[in-house]
Amino acid sequence: MTDCATECLCEPQSVPAVAEDALLRDLGIPGGGYVDGEWVQGPLTLEVTDPEDGALVARVYEGTVDDVDRAVAGVQRSLREDRWELWERREVLERAADLVREEGDRLARIISSEGSKTITEATREVARTAETLKISAHSAALLEGETLPFEDTARGSGKFGYYRRVPLGIVAAITPFNDPMNLVAHKVGPGLLAGNAIVLKPAAVTPLSALALHDILLRAGMPAGRMAVLASDREVGSALVGDPRIAAVSFTGGPATGDTIARIAGARKMLMELGGNNAVLVCEDGDVETAAAGIVDGAFGVAGQNCLSVQRVFVHASHYERLVSLVTAGAERLTVGSKRDATTDVGPLIGEREARRVEEWVEEAVAGGARAVSGRRREGAFYWPTVLVDVPGGARIYREEVFGPVVLIEPFTDVDAALEAIDDTDYGLQAGVFTASLRTAMHAVDRLHMGSVLVNDTSDFRIDAMPFGGSKRSGVGREGVAEAVREMSEPKNVILNRTF
Repeated sequence: MTDCATECLCEPQSVPAVAEDALLRDLGIPGGGYVDGEWVQGPLTLEVTDPEDGALVARVYEGTVDDVDRAVAGVQRSLREDRWELWERREVLERAADLVREEGDRLARIISSEGSKTITEATREVARTAETLKISAHSAALLEGETLPFEDTARGSGKFGYYRRVPLGIVAAITPFNDPMNLVAHKVGPGLLAGNAIVLKPAAVTPLSALALHDILLRAGMPAGRMAVLASDREVGSALVGDPRIAAVSFTGGPATGDTIARIAGARKMLMELGGNNAVLVCEDGDVETAAAGIVDGAFGVAGQNCLSVQRVFVHASHYERLVSLVTAGAERLTVGSKRDATTDVGPLIGEREARRVEEWVEEAVAGGARAVSGRRREGAFYWPTVLVDVPGGARIYREEVFGPVVLIEPFTDVDAALEAIDDTDYGLQAGVFTASLRTAMHAVDRLHMGSVLVNDTSDFRIDAMPFGGSKRSGVGREGVAEAVREMSEPKNVILNRTF
């Protein structure tokens, strides 16, 4: 995930308090932030706009460094004073999942209006959010622990004991714009289930989804002080991750920001999902039609703003012209337009600045010898699905995560050389392989240094229960509910001496 995509900021502007309150009230959100067990009613100065047309969606509270201290102190107080048993945490997450489903239409409108997703894509995200919360609730057994094997050593004579998993403490959760509700759920669901307190910093351009989900958790029974939510800039984010009371940082964004967080936070628990430059391999015996359909969906869904998006395609030379033709035709059939229209396939990027960046990368590649066989068109924040061929290996769009609706296709004749090219990147999130040969498939699985390798599918797939993350610069640790529950808890041994 590109850092510029993650760190877009809005310029604060002052407006009358009545208008501010009405905008949030229309969305069913009680306030513009949440600190120390209370909704922040003002001043609401941080504008949230629709990237499609720049229309004002709402204004929220822009957090300050002082607010970070209050927020951390507040959730720390809740950890000390609010007894919240595991069964209660499980039930709150179950109720929250039900509320998300019941209020799905409202939540989908919030997700779509403040972000890039079409209303259809936003509706799918709401369903996934509910599923993530439900899976989190059903992961309570992961905290039970085991007995310790004292009888397996002479040194353990006379002792009995066990371990159980306990909370880390306060988790700083920093989330991006592209999945503004489900990626929040992936941090707060496991984090709360494990017994932690959370200070959440959503992307400044899409804070409304996070605030709406926070309100649902409160209505489901979460203790009032257990979470804080602050939309803010990088300075506030730096203060949050550098606060010595923070036990762990869970971050989704770009690797450069990840490096900055690691330097500021120092030696403490880190969970980072840092994006990908994902590839698909279509072998000589692969199903070209199925691969082409998957590539179109995986490269251009959510306007390419997905860490799992298909960016590079390596196809056997015997199928090259056919695949390019199929993907180009599929891209040109997609409807680019308003997110509000259920027939739209591709909406805007998160802002015109990002669309201009994608345009710049494409033009740079074309100047270096690449050819655009489809797309290569921008209007405001919209960038049309683009298929590139003959892209030089040193081009930025080849080496880095584009985070936009662009796919690169190139032919190969040697499978091992293609696998080497796929792996020749700083990223290692996911890859797809299309082949009828189990031998070839397993060779690719063994050869590729990736968090996931998908056989006869593209990189653009996950379920919310699976371990999720990547190798190399794609991340640190794993998300996915069960893994996150383990990562956001730690074992505590209880050892009894029976000889007293």
